[in-house]
Amino acid sequence: MNPMTERRWDIPAIRAGASVCLMFGIPFSLLGQWASGNDNGGLAALFVLCALGGFVLGAGVAAWVQTVDLPLKHAMVTASGTYLVAQTVFIAIRLLRGDDVNFFSALFNLTAVLFAGSIGGALGMYLRRQGMRPSTQRRSTNGSVSQEDRP
Repeated sequence: MNPMTERRWDIPAIRAGASVCLMFGIPFSLLGQWASGNDNGGLAALFVLCALGGFVLGAGVAAWVQTVDLPLKHAMVTASGTYLVAQTVFIAIRLLRGDDVNFFSALFNLTAVLFAGSIGGALGMYLRRQGMRPSTQRRSTNGSVSQEDRP
């Protein structure tokens, strides 16, 4: 394949990972904000850990299903991109409502999400190296490759 036309990003993999992040990470993040606002620190910490677990899972999905051999990059882009888009929406809502916005907290949480993304990327990379592939990428019994695995 010509290096100029080589694919660098597997957009369907990023989309799949981002949807998992949104499904699992964002609701727990909102619940964590709710619990911290109600002075329930233990419950808030539990929800934050669950949210980070959602980002690990989503980043891992992106790293596992990507087909361009860049699992860690896909995991990091998925985790950070999903967080930044969601956080931008949350900040805009808070500003429109006239609430205070703690930008330092948002930046600190981004570092936690990046750490979670790196863990998810490592897990997805491990699955790929062990030969575990998504069903759309497995070889059929006659040795051919499924349509999704072709460049």
